[in-house]
Amino acid sequence: MGYKVIQWATGSMGKTCLRAVIDHPDLDLVGLLVYGESKAGRDAGEIARRDPTGVTATRSMDEILALDADVVLHCPRIQPPYTHHNKDICLLLASGKNVISINGHSFPNHWGPEYVEEINEACSKGGTTLFGTGLNPGFITEKIAAAATGLCTRIDRIHVGEIVDCTSVPNPNYVFNVLGFGANPNEVDLNESSWAPAELMTGMYSEVVAQLVERLGLTLDRVESDHEVLPATRDLEIAAGRIKKGTVSVTHWRWHGIVEGKRFFTLSIRWIMEKEHLAEKNYNLWDVKIHGIPGVEISVNLVTPEDTGYRTVGEQYAVAGSVINSIPAVCAAPPGVMRIPVFAPYLRRFN
Repeated sequence: MGYKVIQWATGSMGKTCLRAVIDHPDLDLVGLLVYGESKAGRDAGEIARRDPTGVTATRSMDEILALDADVVLHCPRIQPPYTHHNKDICLLLASGKNVISINGHSFPNHWGPEYVEEINEACSKGGTTLFGTGLNPGFITEKIAAAATGLCTRIDRIHVGEIVDCTSVPNPNYVFNVLGFGANPNEVDLNESSWAPAELMTGMYSEVVAQLVERLGLTLDRVESDHEVLPATRDLEIAAGRIKKGTVSVTHWRWHGIVEGKRFFTLSIRWIMEKEHLAEKNYNLWDVKIHGIPGVEISVNLVTPEDTGYRTVGEQYAVAGSVINSIPAVCAAPPGVMRIPVFAPYLRRFN
């Protein structure tokens, strides 16, 4: 069975997803939304560096809504506030198109019934499903850590750590305004929700923490943070521009899921522009540590393929794989918000 797919946006992640759709024998690209005027009107194959597809890129939401499609791969650039794209997502869902998002929406129920009501109404109207996937959110906690808990007869605490080298990220607005690099460390408090990057990241990753706690049958007291930024040890020349010495070169985000008054699950994300602040110079992309009986430790890395002719890195290919391979299950799911299925995770209680 083939699936009719609309690709939403063609940034670094979106373009990788677009190529994956074009290359897949069971996927039929039927629409492409772009933001830039320079891309509008061009064939999707040209944008993806593929043969012509007959699909012309458009900037018109109305044209996208009018298309007959099974699923929309929603890959816009993340930007604050976290709810920025909710309206578009709901319009797509209500129009009869399932939506796979790479920018969160992994567990919207965390925000309460009023927040998720609009999404559920759109899904009910369109008979559609919303699914958030990717790497983090979407893979390391929701799939790897959750499945690994099934080895344990008791769990005391869980730690998931991520370290990502961001020096090759090319977009200056994304690097400096969304991610917060290059800011004055004395004027930045990652724990202050009014700062736009903090609001955005907390919106996305609080859902990750809340979903794992709920998945294990536990009650989440709250999500608390103790984020920090670290200053550049020298002037840094990166793909997006320059980070001056003394400005932010590392953002270390830490969210803690509090259960029964204690830190049960910690999600640690370090996005770095230099390694000088790292104790571990040879680090993994992800480390999962489950403290319990037995303890479980898992390290995961992604390998960028060689000689592809593209500057695409392993993480971008992996996001596309996560998205593309989710399409059949999302299209078959009942209306509503879909969660990643995990077989036999740890459960403190069975009812």
